[in-house]
Amino acid sequence: MNLERHRPSSREVLQKMGRQHQQEEKDNLLVAPPPVMPEGLFGTRHVLSLMGFLGFANVYAMRDACPNTATNSSTHHNEDGEFTWDENEQALILGAFFWGYIITNPIGGRLGEVVGGKVVFCVGVLVTSVLTLVTPVVARTSTPLLIALRVVEGLGEGVTFPAMNSMLARWVPPFERSRTSSIVYTGSQVGTVIAMPISGLLCQSNFLGGWPAVFYVFGTLGVLWCVAWMLLIHNDPEKHPHISLEELTYIQHSLNRSSSTKAPPFPLLSVLTSLPFWAIVVAHFAQNWGFYTLLTEMPTYMKNILHFRYC
Repeated sequence: MNLERHRPSSREVLQKMGRQHQQEEKDNLLVAPPPVMPEGLFGTRHVLSLMGFLGFANVYAMRDACPNTATNSSTHHNEDGEFTWDENEQALILGAFFWGYIITNPIGGRLGEVVGGKVVFCVGVLVTSVLTLVTPVVARTSTPLLIALRVVEGLGEGVTFPAMNSMLARWVPPFERSRTSSIVYTGSQVGTVIAMPISGLLCQSNFLGGWPAVFYVFGTLGVLWCVAWMLLIHNDPEKHPHISLEELTYIQHSLNRSSSTKAPPFPLLSVLTSLPFWAIVVAHFAQNWGFYTLLTEMPTYMKNILHFRYC
């Protein structure tokens, strides 16, 4: 009698992989002592966390500069505005950023592995900073040119998250990554929250011409951050000239223990047919849709609907 061979489901495959990985980690613990955390509250890996936080805060402040100033510089929202953009033109200008962003976002991690996350992340922020500084001049020159600038700005900023992931993988012990990544990526929300009121105040002031000051201030901060990043941050702990021996040993020991376990083969088909995987994808897509919609349209809503003065 022919018995139908049981084919494991995607859930069973993933559960089996998880059990194998846990058992290998336990076996690894038996042959190697746990890493000893170095003394002191602030090490070189914490400098990376702080600089990453400030970098993302600045990146999102620069990303918000265009939406935050459109309500003041356009006659569609402000009688004294400098530009005659209608709603369609404003939508093109604001949305053009994401045309470039979606291209480089998938390849940023690989670039970080090949070139080095330090350089890739810095180049992404520097491109955004320089283009932010020249935005007022370009806006006064040509609307199509401004749209092209926004696309290139998105290309530059698209590598930032993947490049930072590659940096954290080289610097942060596995059992610190959740906390460290939360600190670093919170900078994007902090930058968004801070940028809106500051942009409104600068637009209403006479400092550097009003609305152009938003681009000049945030762009300059971005350039200064890039200088500090290149001076303070290194791709690998082994290349850092000022890291303590205790911290270096701690990081190396932690990462060696993590990488010493042989990685199982990647079950692509099982992942693509896994309902929990697609639940995460859908949830992340929905969160980003809502967040970026608020990021782009909130200033217009607060200006036209809520009639806020400083927007």
